[in-house]
Amino acid sequence: MRVLFCTLPATGHFFPLVPVALAVRAAGHEVLFGSCGEAAAVARAGLPMADLAPGTTLKTLFAEFHRRHEAVNQRIAAGDRSAELEGVHFGTFSDWLADAAVALAAEWRPDLVVYERMAPFGLLAATVLGVPAIRHDLGLCPGERAGQLRHLAPAIRRHGRTELADHGPWLDIAPPSLARSARDGWLMRPLPYDDGGPLPEWSRRPARRARIAITLGTIVPRMQGIGVVRHLLALAPETDADFVLAMEPRDAEKLGPLPGNVRAGGWLPMSGLLAVCSAVIHHGGSGTMYAAIGAGVPQWVLPDGASDRHVNAEALAARGIGIADRISATALERLVTDRDLRAAAQEVRAELASMPAPAELVPRFAALVG
Repeated sequence: MRVLFCTLPATGHFFPLVPVALAVRAAGHEVLFGSCGEAAAVARAGLPMADLAPGTTLKTLFAEFHRRHEAVNQRIAAGDRSAELEGVHFGTFSDWLADAAVALAAEWRPDLVVYERMAPFGLLAATVLGVPAIRHDLGLCPGERAGQLRHLAPAIRRHGRTELADHGPWLDIAPPSLARSARDGWLMRPLPYDDGGPLPEWSRRPARRARIAITLGTIVPRMQGIGVVRHLLALAPETDADFVLAMEPRDAEKLGPLPGNVRAGGWLPMSGLLAVCSAVIHHGGSGTMYAAIGAGVPQWVLPDGASDRHVNAEALAARGIGIADRISATALERLVTDRDLRAAAQEVRAELASMPAPAELVPRFAALVG
């Protein structure tokens, strides 16, 4: 069986597919990623990638989009964070990558296409080729599917279709107690993949007190800046805890001298870091959220930008494993001391561990192909 994985060139989009691709390959099948730009990082996991758009990165995609869509720029500047905008952005990106994806599928002839939910160009490639497709979800909400397909319409027409059916199976990585409603996807445990790398020596020493990780992921520092970290650091000296900034060194340097209980950790493997932390403060990205669930630690989410980050924050708070309050000394103290948060985080960790691993889904992939 040959499986083509289609994804946008963003770390939070292609990293979640890597464990699935590794499971498929470990079962004796062939795999190939179809993407561009930053997604070339899958090569460090030993996975091949075909470059759909040489020279194109996530940054260039957004730059070109904003050059063409001034009205959308104005809505974003006014604070619009609606799911509809997600459909405009990612449906348009898919339209730009669709022709190359269809050509790749025609050349490589996959038996199955797995595509992440913001890359419906994978669904189009599968449809044109006449093979089944599986959508890989990325978080707790299915996303603005109708909008994505609407803005993919030019590519759909270019390839002789009037519409694109989106009724195939999908991989649901949400622990059931965090899902907001009944779902019909194939439940699958999201395994952490963070590109590896060594953990520093200090992380192997027992912590004297609570150790809290702070991260904004890979996109927020570039798109929204690191102002939220400045506000957190103002509270750090009065908190009985140690803090680790898990962020690019060049971003940490912008913060100037750090309080005595704050360490600039650099770009650290998140799953390894959270295994030696008591809690995490983050932007609401699904990758960090699932790494924290897997580690069984409470989370304080300070979302900005994409609508799914707000969905994640609300769901974590509703389940009792996270805080979604604004920055305050009270919220920080609760993150450090609230035993109920920690107990609930351990419950959801056990729930996540009981979900089927990617390797258990590979026979279903093969059965779908027939």
